[in-house]
Amino acid sequence: MAQKISFLDRGRPNLKWKNDDLPGVHPNKRGQRWGEIQLECERPDLPPVQYEPVLCSRANCKAVLNPLCQVDFRAKIWACNFCFQRNPFPPSYAGISEVNQPAELMPQFSTIEYIVQRGTPGPLIFLYVVDTCLEEEDLQALKESLQMSLSLLPPNALVGLITFGRMVQVHELSCEGIAKSYVFRGTKELTSKQIQEMLGLMKPAAPGQPGRPPAPQDDTASCRFLQPVHRVDMNLTDLLGELQRDPWPVPQGKRPLRSTGVALSVAVGLLEGAFPNTGARVMLFIGGPPTQGPGMVVGDELKTPIRSWHDIQKDNARHLKKATKYYEALANRSAVNGHNIDIYACALDQTGLLEMKCLSNLTGGHIVMGDSFNTSLFKQTFQRVFSKDYNGDFRMAFGGILEVKTSRELKVCGAIGPCVSLNSKGSCVSENEMGIGGTSQWKVCSLNPSTTLGIYFEVVNQHNAPIPQGGRGAIQFVTQYQHSNTQRRIRVTTIARNWADAQTQIQHIEMSFDQEAAAVLMARLGVFRAESEEGPDVLRWLDRQLIRLCQKFGQFNKDDPSSFKLSESLSLYPQFMFHLRRSPFLQVFNNSPDESSYYRHHFVRQDLTQSLIMIQPILYSYSFYGPPEPVLLDSSSILPDRILLMDTFFQLVIYHGETIAQWRKAGYQEMAEYENFKQLLQAPLDDAQEILQTRFPMPRYIDTEHGGSQARFLLSKVNPSQTHNNLWGQEAGAPILTDDVSLQVFMDHLKKLAVSSST
Repeated sequence: MAQKISFLDRGRPNLKWKNDDLPGVHPNKRGQRWGEIQLECERPDLPPVQYEPVLCSRANCKAVLNPLCQVDFRAKIWACNFCFQRNPFPPSYAGISEVNQPAELMPQFSTIEYIVQRGTPGPLIFLYVVDTCLEEEDLQALKESLQMSLSLLPPNALVGLITFGRMVQVHELSCEGIAKSYVFRGTKELTSKQIQEMLGLMKPAAPGQPGRPPAPQDDTASCRFLQPVHRVDMNLTDLLGELQRDPWPVPQGKRPLRSTGVALSVAVGLLEGAFPNTGARVMLFIGGPPTQGPGMVVGDELKTPIRSWHDIQKDNARHLKKATKYYEALANRSAVNGHNIDIYACALDQTGLLEMKCLSNLTGGHIVMGDSFNTSLFKQTFQRVFSKDYNGDFRMAFGGILEVKTSRELKVCGAIGPCVSLNSKGSCVSENEMGIGGTSQWKVCSLNPSTTLGIYFEVVNQHNAPIPQGGRGAIQFVTQYQHSNTQRRIRVTTIARNWADAQTQIQHIEMSFDQEAAAVLMARLGVFRAESEEGPDVLRWLDRQLIRLCQKFGQFNKDDPSSFKLSESLSLYPQFMFHLRRSPFLQVFNNSPDESSYYRHHFVRQDLTQSLIMIQPILYSYSFYGPPEPVLLDSSSILPDRILLMDTFFQLVIYHGETIAQWRKAGYQEMAEYENFKQLLQAPLDDAQEILQTRFPMPRYIDTEHGGSQARFLLSKVNPSQTHNNLWGQEAGAPILTDDVSLQVFMDHLKKLAVSSST
C-alpha cells in the first residue's frame, strides 16, 4: 500500500467528511458521530477587520453574522442560519447592498478575524522558574539561554525570576545594586492567600474590621517581582549570570533535594495575586525529579529508582497519585486565570513529566524534553519559542476561549487538545461525552500557529423527526484571544455541509470521507482513552471501530475474505490504524512513563500533517538511480545501495545501507572521481537540515548505518514484511527480528473479521 500525506490549508477546519455530504440519521436511529480538526493560527491571507462582529439578538444563540445567513438588503435584516431569528443590521451597516457587502458576508471570508477594543490591553508576562540543582556545565548553558531570551522579549514585557533547590527564592527585581529575594521552605505546602500575604501582594485588613478579607495590593507591589524588560534588563542579566548551584551539600548515594512543587505553587500564587485573568507564561526549567515537599515524585535515595510502567501497573508507584493530584490542582488554578505553564526538562533520567504533564496539557504550555541544557536540541527549541511572524510579533497568543455553535441536527460531544472546559451548557451540548465534553466552550490559555483541537459531534434527530434531505448542517467556531501585540481578537469560522441519507446515499458519504482526518481524530480518542484505560482495552476498542467501518463501507461477499475491497477514499485508513497500534502513543513498551507523556502531549496538539507523520512516519530513499523518492515504510525498502531518511516528527533518522556504509568507511567521498557519491551522501543531510530549522520542538537527529546500534529507530518503525521467520524466497530488503505481525497479516485478519457472518 502506498503512503499518502494530505497537506492541510492551515487556519481552515478539516472535517472527517470533507466534500459536501454529512452522514444523516435514519428516522429511528440516533448517534452517528463525526469530528473535525479546528486549527488556530495566523494567516497572511486573512487580514483582520477593525470593528466588532454582528451577533444574533437571541439570548441563547449569539451566533455571528456569516456568509451562510440569508440577507434582505432592502429591509436591512438578516436571518441567523442557526436559530432562524430575524435581526436588524446596526446603523453602521446602512450602506450595504448586493454590490456593497461587508467582508463577513462574502463566501471567501467563511473565516474572518476581528480586532476589538475591549478593556485596556495587558502586557506580556514571562516568569522564569529555574532549577539550580544542576551540574555546573548544564547550569551555565541554561543561564546563557535565559540571558539570550531577554534580548528577544519586547521592552514593555514583564519578566520575573524564581529559583529553587532545597529552598525557593522569589527574586525582587526592583532593587538597585543589591540582590534581594523572598525565601520559602521547600517542604511546606502553602495556600495562594498565604503566598500572596508573604510576598506583600495583599493589603492587611483595616483596624476594627477583623471579618473583612484583605484586598489586593496595588500594582507597585507586584512590580517588585515582575518588571518591564527595559527597566531591569541589565540587572536581571547580571543576576542570571551570578546564579550558583544550590549550596546545600548532596551526600553520596543521594539525589539533590529539589522543591519543584513549592516553586510552582509560589509562581502560580504570585501571578494569581498580581495579574489574574491576564495572559502570562510560566517557564519551568528542571534537571531532575521533585524529591521533597508537595509534588515529590521520588525520594532522595538513589538506590530507589523512579517509577516505571511496571511499577505503575503493579500499583507500586508510591508518590504517583498524590503528586498528580497536587499538580492537577495547580494546573486548574492556572487555567482559570489564563496563565500557561511550559516545562523544559533536560536530564538523562526521568524528571517527573508523567505527574506534571497536566500543567502544560491543561494550560496550553510547551513540553520540551532533552538530555542536557547544553545541547542544540534545547537551545534552538527554546529560541523558537520566541520566533516572530511577518509583522514582527511573537507567534503566540494568550487567554483563548473557543465556543462552538451548531445547527439543530448536531450536538457537540467534546474536544481533545490543550484546553479546559468552561462548563457552558446549552441545547447544542450532547449527553454523550467524547474527550473534554459536557460544554460548548473551552479555554485555551496559550495558542501558537500549530495549536489544534479535535472537536467531536453527534448527529441527532429532533423529536424523532427525520433530517430533511437537501438541508445543510452548519457549525460555527468563535475563538477569542489576546494577540501577542496585546490586541484582543475574535476569529470566526463558519462551515456547512449537505445532509446525505445513511441508508440510500452511502456512496456519497463514502466519497466524501477524509481518511487522514478520520485517522487523526480516532487516534486522539485512542490516546485520550489510554490515559485512563488499560493498553489492551484501547487496542481492542480501536480494532472494533475499524471492523465496523470495514463492514459498513467495504464491498464483499459474506464469508469470502478474498472478495473484500475498500474504495480509494478509505483504502489507506486500515494502514494508518496498523501503524497507530504500533506507535508510542498506545504502546508503552520500551518507553519510560515520562517519554510516553511527552509523545502524547505533542500528538494531541499538532496539526493534521504533523499528526499523520507521528502515526505513520515518512520514508525517503536516495540512490544513484534517480532523484529522492518517497518509499513504503516497509522492511523491503531497506536496501544495501540506498540511503534512507525517516521523519517520525520526534526523530530524523538517516540510515546508510550496507554497501553505502562500506563505501563511506573506505572514504570514496573524499576522492575527486567519486564526486557523485559525495553529493549522494550530502542530499539527505540538506533535506534533514530544512526540517531541523523549522520544526518545534526540534527533532533528535540520528545518523546511522546498517548494523549500527541506532538503526533500531528505523527498524522499529517499518512494517516487518520480512522477518527471521519468513526469510525464504525474499528477493530484497532487510529482515526484522520481531514477533510483530506485518501489515499483510493484519489486513488478512481484518478481512476475515469484516466478512464473517458471526461478527
